[in-house]
Amino acid sequence: MKLPIYIVDAFTGKLFGGNPAAVCPLQEWLPETVMQNLAAENNLSETAFIVQEGDHFRIRWFTPSTEVKLCGHATLASAHIFYTELGYSKPEIHFESLSGLLKVMHQAEKVYTLDFPANPPEPITKIPEGLFEGLKIENATVFKTSFDYMVLMPDQRSIENLQPDFASLAKVKARGVVTTAKGDDVDFVSRCFYPQSGINEDPVTGSAHTIMVPYWSKELGKTTLSAVQLSKRKGFLECELKENRVLMSGQAVTYLKGEYTI
Repeated sequence: MKLPIYIVDAFTGKLFGGNPAAVCPLQEWLPETVMQNLAAENNLSETAFIVQEGDHFRIRWFTPSTEVKLCGHATLASAHIFYTELGYSKPEIHFESLSGLLKVMHQAEKVYTLDFPANPPEPITKIPEGLFEGLKIENATVFKTSFDYMVLMPDQRSIENLQPDFASLAKVKARGVVTTAKGDDVDFVSRCFYPQSGINEDPVTGSAHTIMVPYWSKELGKTTLSAVQLSKRKGFLECELKENRVLMSGQAVTYLKGEYTI
């Protein structure tokens, strides 16, 4: 059986930037073991599988080692493929997921806005094993959400200078660890680490911004924010907190079109 596959660089306007995701449209679901093996074979931070269900689509995301409940960049990448390759023409596309209904609006050529549920972080005092050791820091304010821990760093330079010990960081019992600080030229910056999910550092993480945007919106007293994820590939997001939803806008570029055989 031959099936289509696309690879898209998301949250970037140019190739080799942002975060690459594989997009696999399906007529019907493959066995979970097959989807997990395909994601491992692709060896990207996420592979998205999509099946149409009535007037909407259902999306599932797999890292090289596990299925995850929410992924922003692979959702943006999937919408991009539906609009540019699969003939979808409505102004927005809806995906049902393990995190509920997700919407993507087509704003302009190769520009999309994700509409995701906000995931406000809660401060904690009990620091999990491996967190400070993994980040090689002595102290910081730490928050927790249903997915990740979020660590508040003093400034952008401290984010840029992080050299994590991923073996220690993998001991943290969560999907991963988000580090963030106020930005020099944007409202906030971040880096995101997910060794627990088979990804040491994710280049651009839309789902992490559903955590950071509520925090920085309250901290800075504004609902519209600009953000940069400071990975080597970098990602640029325009964000808005709208009641209990986070809107994230970014570009996407198709890198590869092909097919896989199973």
